[in-house]
Amino acid sequence: MENTKTNSTADIRLMKGNEALAESSLRAGMQAYFGYPITPQSEVLEYLTEHAPEYKTIVLQAESEVASINMIYGAAGAGARVMTSSSSPGISLMQEGISYIAAAELPCLIVNVNRGGPGLGTIQPSQSDYFQSTKGGGHGDYHLIVLAPASVQEMSDFVFEGFRLAEKYRNPVLILTDGALGQMMEKVELRPAGSLPYVKQDWATTGKPKSRGRNYISTLHMDPAQMEMVNITLQKKYAIIKENEVKFDEYKVEDAEFVLAAYGLTARICHKAVDLAREKGIKVGMIRPITLYPFPVDQFYKVGCQVKAILDVEMSAGQMIEDVQLSVKGKCEVFFTGRMGGMIPSPEDVLQKLEEIVELYSVTKA
Repeated sequence: MENTKTNSTADIRLMKGNEALAESSLRAGMQAYFGYPITPQSEVLEYLTEHAPEYKTIVLQAESEVASINMIYGAAGAGARVMTSSSSPGISLMQEGISYIAAAELPCLIVNVNRGGPGLGTIQPSQSDYFQSTKGGGHGDYHLIVLAPASVQEMSDFVFEGFRLAEKYRNPVLILTDGALGQMMEKVELRPAGSLPYVKQDWATTGKPKSRGRNYISTLHMDPAQMEMVNITLQKKYAIIKENEVKFDEYKVEDAEFVLAAYGLTARICHKAVDLAREKGIKVGMIRPITLYPFPVDQFYKVGCQVKAILDVEMSAGQMIEDVQLSVKGKCEVFFTGRMGGMIPSPEDVLQKLEEIVELYSVTKA
């Protein structure tokens, strides 16, 4: 199952986010992909169907999202480097299987190209799957490692990082992106194939040699004491992940009196809003969580101790704001602004809300 195609150097292309992600999955040594088409991520399956033969990678369109996640479960249990992708309603259908995979401690990569909801909603971009992604959309006490790209380049890079983390911790990893990042075209530097070596997994269910005992994968434990031990093991792993894998980015935070909090596409919007505010003399910065789980709690607390207020900006009704509020522990006020259902806030929208907050503090001080 080794990936046989290798390139000596990376190359630069103009690509859609979905296509860059798909190409990177092949170059990252993905051995099998199981998925089902749904906009706005259908290009992932389409691209893989066309190009997978060059890499001798298995690509299969399952009969449903439920089938595809269970195929991922089986292939991951056999030690394969595997990925699936979908968009919001499809990811909802996968939740039971994702819980099984997390409980079985199997590595895999899942991609959610978030669209507006609830319900079938719209094919326009949204960030309303934050709760589902970071709090565990399925049953039980489990977590995914969640990466939030903000560019086509990160759509590409996070595939490699996602597979690395999944295999390091034997845990499913989710790339939470959105329809705009999936559809937009940007310059991307693609990593060479073969740059993420595949290591044969000694726990995989690939047959039993005489030299070892049986490999057995299951999530059914009728003894509650045994089920508790499984949960304790998972929680210890999550604690290690929190200690070692937090990633974030900051912009002009050093002297800031106010800070914008945003991830993914809205972080790009807030980056521009910071520049517009600075032109008006408002000392504002931005903090962007790159890992939504584990969340950069310590960094938000540090920022909360420094500034007057944080403005959380999302393409949702306000889901990440709960993590921001918990992280700052009351050290500063946290405000929210956002759009829903596939609507995207503009930098001017964010600036207007920021100016209202600044004025509030000016009046209060006076």
